[in-house]
Amino acid sequence: MNCPFCSNIEPVLQNDLSIAFYDIYPVNKGHLLIIPKRHVEQYFDLTIEERQAIDSLLFEGNALLDKKHKPDGYNIGINNGEVAGQTIFHVHVHLIPRYKGDMKDPRGGVRGVIPDKRTY
Repeated sequence: MNCPFCSNIEPVLQNDLSIAFYDIYPVNKGHLLIIPKRHVEQYFDLTIEERQAIDSLLFEGNALLDKKHKPDGYNIGINNGEVAGQTIFHVHVHLIPRYKGDMKDPRGGVRGVIPDKRTY
C-alpha cells in the first residue's frame, strides 16, 4: 500500500485512534486534516470509536485554530469516494478555517462542490 497518510505525518494533535496535521495544500491558513490511525478508505467504514476520536480532534483543532489564527468561521468536509473528489483513499476530514474576505461571496459553503448549485 502506498498511502501518503500512513507515513511521514507530523501530528499537530492526536489521540489513541486519530491524528490531526496541517494540509500540505491548504485552502486557507491553518487548514487541518484529521484521519484515523488505522488505514480506512471510506468514512462509512469507520468504527464508532474512530468517529468519536475524529470528532474529538475536530473540537481540539477548532480550539487550537481559534487561538492561533482567529478565523471568522469554518468549513468541515469529507470527500467520500472518487466521484465526490476523494483523491487519497484514507479517510480524512478537512477542518478549514474561513476568514472574512477570503472569498467574494461565501454563501452556499460546501454546496460549492457543484458550483452551479452553490447559490440558491
